[in-house]
Amino acid sequence: MSKTIAINAGSSSLKWQLYAMPEEKVLAKGIIERIGLKDSISTVKFDGRAESQTLDIVDHVQAVKLLLEDLLKFGIIQDYAEITGVGHRVVAGGEYFTDSVLIDDEVLAKIEELASLAPLHNPANVDGIRAFKEILPDITSVAVFDTAFHTTLPEVAYRYPIAEKYYQDYKVRKYGAHGTSHYYVSRQAAEMLGRPVEDLKLITAHIGNGISISAIDGGKSVDTSMGFTPLAGPMMGTRSGDIDPAIIPYLVAQVPELENAADVIDVLNKESGVLGVAEASSDMRDVEAGRASGDAKMTLAFDMLVDRLKKFIGQYFAVLNGADALIFTAGIGENSDQVREAVVEGLSWFGMKLEPGKNVFGAVGDISTADSKVKVLVVPTDEELVIARDVERLKA
Repeated sequence: MSKTIAINAGSSSLKWQLYAMPEEKVLAKGIIERIGLKDSISTVKFDGRAESQTLDIVDHVQAVKLLLEDLLKFGIIQDYAEITGVGHRVVAGGEYFTDSVLIDDEVLAKIEELASLAPLHNPANVDGIRAFKEILPDITSVAVFDTAFHTTLPEVAYRYPIAEKYYQDYKVRKYGAHGTSHYYVSRQAAEMLGRPVEDLKLITAHIGNGISISAIDGGKSVDTSMGFTPLAGPMMGTRSGDIDPAIIPYLVAQVPELENAADVIDVLNKESGVLGVAEASSDMRDVEAGRASGDAKMTLAFDMLVDRLKKFIGQYFAVLNGADALIFTAGIGENSDQVREAVVEGLSWFGMKLEPGKNVFGAVGDISTADSKVKVLVVPTDEELVIARDVERLKA
């Protein structure tokens, strides 16, 4: 029995999941938060236990070292040699990577080169890769790209209506993100519906702190809401989503503390979306509680989020010329019956109906009525499992 570890490195965090393969059994999982800051927190979950510790972790190399030491300390593994593969989630693969790949120096250099497409993510992904290579240099190391699933987009969808030279010379185009999630839930949905994914038209709604909607025809992504970077699409937890681009130079000219476009982009990534409107929180649980108590800003944030979700889902009904199912996934999509209800009610013209007794917290599977013309499904995403499977595929 070999063991594979799936890694999702953020700028100040490192999420991980250890699998026994090929059984696909989760042996342990955890997260290290506040990397590079004081009072970093490492949490390990295994055998129904959760062990946490607080200490100062200066970088991803130290975080990986701590993670591996904890696996030994808690008896999850007896020797590092048991870990035969590591898969790293990488957000931006550009046009270079249409599938997961074994990581070598050339691949790593290209991932670094693509950092401009995902400045909040790719540098952290590189840090995680380097950290593992330093400590476990001989194990199979695989990069799994968020953008790979969307490389099937037709040119009509991925090109922006700007001069061709900006695409040809500078690769300005739609790349999308969350591809691993959209791929996984579309296949799970096909199983739930008892039909081959190749015969289905699906709209997948990955609604978490980051949000993307995808149109999937015959198992292939044909359009998606995230664009050149993960900033595009509906409003998100802290990201604005689509706005008029002329707002950027306007704010630079009008707001003294915003000195350049990069400052505005930072605001659009970190201080906008639900947080920008609600002000007190970007967490949908807080927003729903505030809405229930009559808080005007929380109510507006909820309504704006639902409005943008409906608009993107609606346009993908047009892209696909109809759909067999709408799939909700990720933190909000899986857990917020209020968001699901509000979105589906606003799209009732398409023949979607929810079964009230099924649209509840914790629901999994078909939550629509028997006569709903478009099925509505809740499918928990599992990006880590896709990563582990790709490691095993490329180890062969």
